[in-house]
Amino acid sequence: MAEGGNQVSIEDMAALAVSTAFDWRSPAEARQRATFYLESIKSGDVRVLANTSFALVRRERSSEIRVYGFKMLQHLVRLRWEELSTEEREEFAKITVNMICEVAKPHEEWVLKSQTAALVAEVARRAGLPLWQDLLENLVSICDQSPIHAELVAMVLRWLPEDITVHNEDLEGDRRRQLLHGLTHYLSEILSFLHKLVYQHFLAVQEDMKINEIDKAKQHAATVTAALNAINTYAEWAPISALESSGLIDVCRGLLFSEIGLSACEFFKLISQRRRPSDETAVAFDSTITKIFQILIHAAEEFISHRFTWTSDLNKDQVDFAECLCETMVAIGCNNLQCIVGDEHRFSIYLNVMLFFLQHPKFELHFESLPLWLFLFRESNSSLKSNKQADDGGKVSKIAKQSSASGLIDKEKEVAVSISDDFCANIMNVAFQRMLKKNPTVGVALSDSSLEIWTDDFASKGEFSQYRSRLLELIRLIAAQRPITAASKISERVGAMIHMYSLGVPSQDLPVLEGTQLALDTTITAIFDGGIDIGLLPSTMQHKLHSLIKGVLSQLLNLEWTEPASVEILGRYLDAMGPFLKYSPGDVSMVIEKLFALLTSLPIFQKGQKQDPIAVSTSRARLQVCTSFLRIARASGTSLLPHMRDISETMAKLQGEGRLLRSEQNLFGEAFLVMASAAGSEQQQSVLNWLLEPLKEQWIQKELRDTYLSSRNGLVHLLTRGPNTPENERMWHIFHTVTIFERALKRSGSKKASLPTPQNGSALTIDVRSSHPMASRLSWMLPPLLQLLRCIHSLWSPPLDQNLPEEVQAALVITPAEQASLLGEAATKLKGMGAGDGGQVDLNKPGSIDLTENEIRNWLKGVRDSGYNVIGLATSIGDHFYECMDSNDVFTALLQYLKEMEFRHIRQLIHIVIIPLVKNCPPLYWESWLGEILHALLVHCKQVLSDSWCSLISEGRAKVPDSCRYSSAPGLKVEVMEEKLLRDLTRETCALLAALASPGANKSLPSTEQLGQLGRMESCPVIDTKNNFSESLIGFLFKHKETASAALEISVKAFTWPDSEAVAKVVSFCGSVVIFAVSTSNFELQNFVAKSLFEAVIQGLTLESNAMIHADLVSLCREIFVHLSNRHSAPREVLLSLPFVTQDSFSAFETALSKTSSAKEQKQHIKSFLLVGAGSQLKALMAQKTTNVITNVLS
Repeated sequence: MAEGGNQVSIEDMAALAVSTAFDWRSPAEARQRATFYLESIKSGDVRVLANTSFALVRRERSSEIRVYGFKMLQHLVRLRWEELSTEEREEFAKITVNMICEVAKPHEEWVLKSQTAALVAEVARRAGLPLWQDLLENLVSICDQSPIHAELVAMVLRWLPEDITVHNEDLEGDRRRQLLHGLTHYLSEILSFLHKLVYQHFLAVQEDMKINEIDKAKQHAATVTAALNAINTYAEWAPISALESSGLIDVCRGLLFSEIGLSACEFFKLISQRRRPSDETAVAFDSTITKIFQILIHAAEEFISHRFTWTSDLNKDQVDFAECLCETMVAIGCNNLQCIVGDEHRFSIYLNVMLFFLQHPKFELHFESLPLWLFLFRESNSSLKSNKQADDGGKVSKIAKQSSASGLIDKEKEVAVSISDDFCANIMNVAFQRMLKKNPTVGVALSDSSLEIWTDDFASKGEFSQYRSRLLELIRLIAAQRPITAASKISERVGAMIHMYSLGVPSQDLPVLEGTQLALDTTITAIFDGGIDIGLLPSTMQHKLHSLIKGVLSQLLNLEWTEPASVEILGRYLDAMGPFLKYSPGDVSMVIEKLFALLTSLPIFQKGQKQDPIAVSTSRARLQVCTSFLRIARASGTSLLPHMRDISETMAKLQGEGRLLRSEQNLFGEAFLVMASAAGSEQQQSVLNWLLEPLKEQWIQKELRDTYLSSRNGLVHLLTRGPNTPENERMWHIFHTVTIFERALKRSGSKKASLPTPQNGSALTIDVRSSHPMASRLSWMLPPLLQLLRCIHSLWSPPLDQNLPEEVQAALVITPAEQASLLGEAATKLKGMGAGDGGQVDLNKPGSIDLTENEIRNWLKGVRDSGYNVIGLATSIGDHFYECMDSNDVFTALLQYLKEMEFRHIRQLIHIVIIPLVKNCPPLYWESWLGEILHALLVHCKQVLSDSWCSLISEGRAKVPDSCRYSSAPGLKVEVMEEKLLRDLTRETCALLAALASPGANKSLPSTEQLGQLGRMESCPVIDTKNNFSESLIGFLFKHKETASAALEISVKAFTWPDSEAVAKVVSFCGSVVIFAVSTSNFELQNFVAKSLFEAVIQGLTLESNAMIHADLVSLCREIFVHLSNRHSAPREVLLSLPFVTQDSFSAFETALSKTSSAKEQKQHIKSFLLVGAGSQLKALMAQKTTNVITNVLS
């Protein structure tokens, strides 16, 4: 391309700018100027850009400058190709192809080879079909010069189809179709050429190795690898017939057990992941997949035949190959099972091979095989359900038949697949053994010590909890289809466990019991509370099932474990039997008796002993036994109803003897609520009366409220009297009263299924106050609770040091356990009971926490949590809450001390109380309930969030109010915790704004789709706000100017804060604000949206943290510009103010936008315009572009 007279100075200045911009030692101002200069070249005259970029990639330049020059060329081709003339494009293409020869040197850096190949591929994509013939011919001729040239050509062909295999928003529509057309047109030539490259250079590798020409062999090997990588990009989408006819399947088969076998195996994996077409090519597809299956089976058998494959001594290359081979066989089974099941012998071999991988000691091989078995059993379960629904007649015989052989029907060929009992038994054994994170120290019968058990080294596979959930799902699926086999295996497992630990359980082996308990719970639930209709099974099967599980239960009931940890795990085993008790009500009394025996076998420790580890573990075990009552009540249906009186009498006896703590009574009370809900509303009311009426008299006492709940000093007096005092007893009575209120509200909600059906087509009117059993109790429950919460909030108000005792001041400090949670660290905690039998003791530093301080902290946290939950749950009861309560009392209790509240407490208040209030409050009560609360909360959050974020961004530290209460954390950890607290509150505040914009709370607000149908702003009718937004919270918000202003300011600033989670939440609110602005005559709001909000959204795109949500931000830009630009000048002014936008480019953008009504295309136009207009400033878009367009340029 012709060079101008001043080109030398421009290229030298550009080279200097690159060096300065990427040199961290350069002053920040200099780097900024250099970056701006480079962006001005990229957005300036296209020919200057081309000539400068070509000059930067010359060999005499440094690698850093050359890489940037390639990126500038890629930018030109990707975004400004159309500005070149036809002749210039042809010349550009020739120069680019010739670059391959310039970088094809033995010691050239990989990044420069990669950038060159990426550029040539980009040019080929943009040049289109007319230039492809010459381009491909030139590339083929270059290959003959050396293996390095051939490697580069293979790399070009590798990147050529990337925009098909990797999603690229810039190539939607015509450009993608043109690219696919060009590739398809030359596909046969490309595949044959790649086959030739692999074959010739692989032979060359072997010949060079024979004569010890190692360097040449390496060059040829690199070419083979590059060609295989290219082949794999076509394997994802090219027609199977083309891959078969080109000979690539055969050549990759020959490479499977070579040193590059992994890449060859990847080829087969990509093909195996493709699904069978539904057209006339299906038969040929099946034939090719069957051929590939035979290749894979042969490779797997070859791998298995080596004796070393069953040991853990495989080297990394062997493991990587076996892992890929296993993935490939999983893919072919999950996507093309029809090619395997047609031959019983073939399918049997396949299952045995996959069982080999599942049972393999190497964790990676076991892990990769797991999806295949989950797939088989899921599909089998789905087929069984379909067949059961379709079978009107022989249901019993059908189930009996299925229980003896799992059935999977392939929908394409109607071939049934059966998985034998032996397979199912072996799979369950594997699941049992793999349930642990490490091998137990004893119990050889329960775990194979040669297995690689999960460790943190396998973090790349996900979380251990996710992996264990997959094992449990496998157990569940087998149990649902093969109940007898599953029951037999779990019976054996539990029996072996009981035999091994009949005299007690070593603490280091508790994980063994916990894993088995999870398997038992899953099995019992799948059989007795899943999809199996036990009553339809043949009587012999019912009897055998009952006998097996009854045997397990009998063994558990006969255990005489006495250690607290053993008792705790035994309680969990017993509550796992809950679903079985639905079908065996005769065993319920024995389970109840055993649970009470376990409870009474554990002593109640005195309050002064609570910090002792034995006391903590004992208290925890007692709570677990009581929790087992609750879980059995939930799982056993109505089986416990006949025993309610006996349970209550035993409770009363233990209570009278002082052998039942209040927290334990609460769990029993919750269990009674669960039982009562199954017995009907009358029984439910009776239980609520039995549970709550005794509490009412003390709860509403005037003395309690006046003495302890009317002031901070009264509450402090209550908290600091010490153990064995009336005040301490009353303190914990309050704690458990609030807790039982919470549980009663959670457990006693009306079930929709029990609502009466209207007769004769009449409308059904339901009085929510009478339908919810707790509605009538709110009037006496909530007033004292609100007073209590107000007093708790007052503890954090100044002056802290003058009026509060030391133990109370210490209780307000964030504990080491809470700090660990904020830091994402593990904290050693033992949960037990404090003075009020419900505390949590942190044992990271034994003796470092005073017992009284810890009890006060637990009390404050527990009452605050449960109290907030009570109010949040009460908001959903209906109008009764809003009618019986005074909104001023609620406001005073929750927000009087808002300015003194810590970030963690404000976040909790918003999440548990305010958001449910916003979602549930009827429109009739919005003014009285939401007006003042939203105003106070949003104004405060606006101020504190702005200050903290400003501090974090400018000084590197958030300085949140909570920081003054960190006990002894190092400075760096304090900063991390402060930032976490700030982000948590920011996200919750934005979640509140999203709740205000929820569709359910804005029924009268037009949707985005409705607005789109109206077109641009000039055709949108203006809606009267007063008359048409009575059921819109957004409309209500904008009736309160200060509140709306605070909400809008938070929204605008959120786009400048580097927190994509918060931005994602606030986008929905901003979308509703745009709709409201467009739909009303609020010109002040329109001005704000058209300018301030539009600028903020674009600024949000400058933060790389928003890369994952860039599409939402671009969509919001589109809504603002399309609907407001014709009414208001600000949107145009904002876009014209971008640094690299000219009037001509803006006019072209508007013209393109006006030619389409497709929202998707409009968003793409806006995105492309922003990319060009703002250069590299929009990091959220640039990050997405870097990831999706040319992935090999990342150095």
